[in-house]
Amino acid sequence: MTVDLKLKGPLRGDIEVPPDKSISHRAALFGSIAEGQSIIDNYLMARDPLATLKALRSLGVNIGVEGKRVTIEGVGLQGLKEPEDVINCENSGTTMRLLSGLLAAQPFFSVLTGDHSLRKRPMDRVIIPLRMMGASLYARRGDSLPPVAIKGGALKGISYICPQASAQVKTAIILAGLYAQGETTVVEPYRSRDHTEKMLQAMGADLRVEGTAVRVRSVKKLDPIEMIVPGDFSSAAFFVVAALVVPGSDVMIRSVGVNPTRTGLLDILVRMGGEVDLMNIREAGGEPVADIHVKYRGPLRATEITPEEVPKCIDEFPILTVAATQAEGVTSVRGAQELRVKESDRIATMVAELRKMGVEVEEYSDGLSIKGPARLRGGALKTYNDHRVAMALAIASLLTDEGVRLEETSSVEVSFPGFFDLLNSLCLKN
Repeated sequence: MTVDLKLKGPLRGDIEVPPDKSISHRAALFGSIAEGQSIIDNYLMARDPLATLKALRSLGVNIGVEGKRVTIEGVGLQGLKEPEDVINCENSGTTMRLLSGLLAAQPFFSVLTGDHSLRKRPMDRVIIPLRMMGASLYARRGDSLPPVAIKGGALKGISYICPQASAQVKTAIILAGLYAQGETTVVEPYRSRDHTEKMLQAMGADLRVEGTAVRVRSVKKLDPIEMIVPGDFSSAAFFVVAALVVPGSDVMIRSVGVNPTRTGLLDILVRMGGEVDLMNIREAGGEPVADIHVKYRGPLRATEITPEEVPKCIDEFPILTVAATQAEGVTSVRGAQELRVKESDRIATMVAELRKMGVEVEEYSDGLSIKGPARLRGGALKTYNDHRVAMALAIASLLTDEGVRLEETSSVEVSFPGFFDLLNSLCLKN
């Protein structure tokens, strides 16, 4: 689907964004292996989390959906059934990697595949530690690319040092560790998002966090959960940046999850001179939630984003680059090589498209630098079937006189159904 955007700012309004994708995935997966009924309100009804529900049903889990409420009849840690067919994870790397950890401990055979994009994403990062625990996993290209064939069974605990900070890899190992003999320890170079730790601890897992290490032991059962999924900060980020770079903008975003392992972008934007206020801070399902008020105050200042900061803003990189185009000076991001293996190579894709828009960009193997402020020019842009790239370029279109034509925008349905309508409504209210 091609979209023509000729919207003008300022952006003004009071909005909500879709439910958190990461939390939705985890709530469904963990609820499925709990004992008893779990109820998840405000589940994200987008392609990726729906792929997780479909996968769990194929493993014998009874799941009911009514509106945005998902009811899961947990089968317990030992209750999953061998699937009758290959499990299609569609575009969801979270689904595939987390399921790999869970299925590695099951006494049956399963195969995970996905769409064209997902079959290009590396799975050796979960295959290697799961094999160390005793599972049998095989994949294409020297056991690195999907499909992934899994013959699960008895596992033993390991101590594993992750080469990169990755919440997906960490969670896969933790899920396997729930079944393994002895203690399983995962150590990251920097701390990644901790939704898994918070949720499993609330469900009764024997899990503790020590700095960048997570230690888990097997348990006999997990308790069911009841929770309301907060708004997704990664979705809110597009409107946060839009309001900071389009003069005259004033936007309130309601009920957004502000877990500090996810909101590194806010720290960076405030350091760049952005006016961002967290209001009505409260807790829901063990997660901090707030209303985010964003107001244009003036040009941003360039900054350096260090490798330590990258895990806390990994999904926000595309929209962060748009903010950098409007900052005075040179903004640099280093230590972000993980972005090379997302839905697209997000370093290469944003470099290519921003250059088309007239931005002075230098590309590195692990990041980039952007010289600003830049006057953006419109035209035809590619999204590379990457939902976050598509939405970032849509925000960038507000800074052009001509507007842009975005190719391949159907990927936005992966995480943010209704994004273009919401963007349009904020501009129409002026």
